Amino acid sequence: MDVLPRAGRFCFGAAIIASGLMQIVNAGFVRLVPKLPAWVPAPETCAIVLGVALVVIGGAILTGYKSRLAAFSLAGLLLILFGFRIPELAANSGAWVNPTKILALLGGALLVGSRGEKEAWIASVLFAIFFLVCGWAHFQYSGFVDTMVPAWIPPNQRFWTYFSAVALLAGGVGVLLPPTRRLAGILSGVMILLWVLLLHIPLALKMHNAFELAGVFEALALAGVAWLVAVSCRPDAETKSAA
Repeated sequence: MDVLPRAGRFCFGAAIIASGLMQIVNAGFVRLVPKLPAWVPAPETCAIVLGVALVVIGGAILTGYKSRLAAFSLAGLLLILFGFRIPELAANSGAWVNPTKILALLGGALLVGSRGEKEAWIASVLFAIFFLVCGWAHFQYSGFVDTMVPAWIPPNQRFWTYFSAVALLAGGVGVLLPPTRRLAGILSGVMILLWVLLLHIPLALKMHNAFELAGVFEALALAGVAWLVAVSCRPDAETKSAA
C-alpha cells in the first residue's frame, strides 16, 4: 500500500506551498520562517524571494518532479532557519517548541529526499524530540493550552490538555522504537490532522490573521511528516519519488 506515503508527501508539499504563498502575499516572514536579524537588508524582498523558493520546493515535492533536489534544498534551508531560532533556546524553556518544530520538518524533508536507514533514523529522532518537547510543554503551560481546546468538547479542556500531553509523549517514544514506529507515526499524524480540523482552522477563522492561518499549514506539514516517519521503517516504503 502506498496511500500513507503519498498522503504524507501531499500534506507536506501542499503546506510548504501555502507557507510560501503567505510570505509572498504578506511580504513578510510568517511563522515557519522566523524574522531575520535587523542587520539583514530589504527584509520584505527577502521574505518574498524565500516565499517563491518555498512555493517551487513545495511544488516539486507535491508533483514528484526533481523532488530529491527540492527536498534536500528544503532541508538545508530549514537547518539555516534553525540557526536563527537558536537564540530562543536561551530565552526560556518554553521557546524550545518552535526550534524543535523546524527540526521535525527538516526530518520530513530528509525522508522525501531519501528512504535510507540513516535518514529514517534521523527523521524519527528529530520528530521524537519535537513531540517530547511539546508533550512536556503541555504540562508546563497547561493553562495556556486549555484556552486552545474548544470548550464544547467533553468532559473539559484540562482533560484534553493532559490527554494530548500524554499522547505527544507516547508518540515521541513510539517513533523512536522500530517495532512501534509505524503505529506511532500513523496515530500521531491522525492526531495532528484532528487538531487542524478542530483547533487550527476554527482559530484561524476566528482571529483573521496571518499567524493563525500559517499555523494551519504548519500543522498540516507536521501531519505529513508523521506519516512519512511511519513508513520509513519499511524497506519498500515509497517516501520519495524519482528525481
